[in-house]
Amino acid sequence: MDALAAIKSHENPQKAAEMAQYHKAERPYLGVGNPVLNDLTKHWRREMDLPTRLATARTLWQSNIHEARIAAGKLLTQARIRPDNAVWALILSWMPDLDAWAIADHVAAAGARRITADPARLDEVENWTRSDHMWTRRAALVFTLPFTKSNHPSEIETAARKRILGWAGDYTKDPEWFIQKSVSWWIRSLSQHDPDAARAFLAEHGAQMKPFARKDASRLLR
Repeated sequence: MDALAAIKSHENPQKAAEMAQYHKAERPYLGVGNPVLNDLTKHWRREMDLPTRLATARTLWQSNIHEARIAAGKLLTQARIRPDNAVWALILSWMPDLDAWAIADHVAAAGARRITADPARLDEVENWTRSDHMWTRRAALVFTLPFTKSNHPSEIETAARKRILGWAGDYTKDPEWFIQKSVSWWIRSLSQHDPDAARAFLAEHGAQMKPFARKDASRLLR
C-alpha cells in the first residue's frame, strides 16, 4: 500500500465534512486525525531511506489533500538529517502553496529543524519578511520559534533572536490577523525564557500591535 492509500484507508466522511467547514481552505479532506497521521509518518520515517521519504513527501503534497499535506510535513520533521539540502529545497518549494494555518504549521515544524541545523538559512528566511504572500511572511516567525526557547542562548542564538525581533517589530505595523498572531506567538514564547526581552519588545512596539495580539504576547508575563 502506498502512502496516500494508507491515509485514505482511514477516511471518515463525516469528520471530513466537519474539517472542511473548520479549516475553510478549498481542498479535499479525508477526516483523518493527527494520531493516525503521527503513527503512519513515524513508521515511514523509520522504514524509508531519505530519497524515498523525499519522493513520498513530494507526492503527498502534490495531491493537495489536507491530511496528505500535513503528512508530508510530518514525514520531514526530524532534527538529524544529513545531508539535508534536498529536504530544505523541498520545503522551500512548498512555500507559495501555503494557504491555511494547520498545514503551514506542520511545514514549519519541519522547516524549523532545518534552520536550527543551519542558522545561515536565516538569510533566506529574511527574504520572506518582504513577500507579498501573507503565509510566507508569517512563516518567517513560525519557522524560527525554536530561537525563543533557550534559557541560556548561545552567541549564535542571541544574534538570531535580535535579528528576528527586528522582523517582528516591523510586523507590528501589518494589520493582517495572522501576522499579528505570529508576533504575539513569538513574543509569548520568548517571555517564558527571556521575560526582560519580551517586556522590552512590548514597551517599544506594543502600542502598534492589535489589542488581541498585545494581550496574547504578554499573558505569561507577571
